Amino acid sequence: MQLKWLEDFIVLAQERSYTRAAELRHVTHPAFGRRIRALEAWAGTPLVERGGGPVTLTPAGQSFLETAAHMARSLAQSHEELQSLAGRQARTVTLATGRTLARTVVADWLVRLQPVLQGGELCIRTRALADTVALLERSEADFSLVYHHPALAVRLDARQFLHLTVASDRLVPISRATAQGHALHRFGQDHLPVPYLAYAPQLALGRLVEDHLSQNPNAPRLQRVVECDSADAHYEYVQKGLGVAWLPWSMVHADCQAKRLAPAGDARMEVRFDVRLYRPKRRLGPSAEALWKALAQR
Repeated sequence: MQLKWLEDFIVLAQERSYTRAAELRHVTHPAFGRRIRALEAWAGTPLVERGGGPVTLTPAGQSFLETAAHMARSLAQSHEELQSLAGRQARTVTLATGRTLARTVVADWLVRLQPVLQGGELCIRTRALADTVALLERSEADFSLVYHHPALAVRLDARQFLHLTVASDRLVPISRATAQGHALHRFGQDHLPVPYLAYAPQLALGRLVEDHLSQNPNAPRLQRVVECDSADAHYEYVQKGLGVAWLPWSMVHADCQAKRLAPAGDARMEVRFDVRLYRPKRRLGPSAEALWKALAQR
């Protein structure tokens, strides 16, 4: 059964004339008649009385008319919704990244990228590192924004994916500042262990810090007091003076300049890393390609 058959039937019931209905439907009289008969064959019963004079519907036709009108309206509405959704999807760029990168690097992009998206929408999906890569591999994201460091293995086939290095950052051990602007908790102070706010081991930032500490001969004495999988939470804990956490400099530099927070150690305690944006080599939608071009020209 085809939607046009329902629409033909509704117009025929309204006009009560095959000739006039065929004109309104922009088909020939014979073609219109064949479409009405095809609808009747689908229904399994006559819907129109045969004979001279104005067209009348059979009892089955009268019963079916309301159903046909409802079906036609519903199908037309569904078609409009699907077309609208398809248009929105074409204008939507999906970016898979971690929560901390969404707060730092992506937040810095948003104002600058709005003109590039040309009225489209940037859909941000925050996941763990492995999950952001998996979304890209399954074509459920246009881009994956991830940390790049020897301690983090991102295995994407170079034959299928491209990448840009879009930022560099560093993890800095940060403490709440005293009234004098010094770190409340400092490495090497009184040779006592420093309260340490650790990341959960599955977090990319946690792997960076633990790799750094395990290989650094100058690693300080630390006492783990909290483990959490959120850099945002550690930022709040540091502000409350609970201990030291390795936080992205892009997240805390303003607080350090304002002397609300302070580094707990020197540059030897920092972990430097890059941020890479990955995409498939195949062509993406216009908005996604425009975003990639804008970032490539930075």
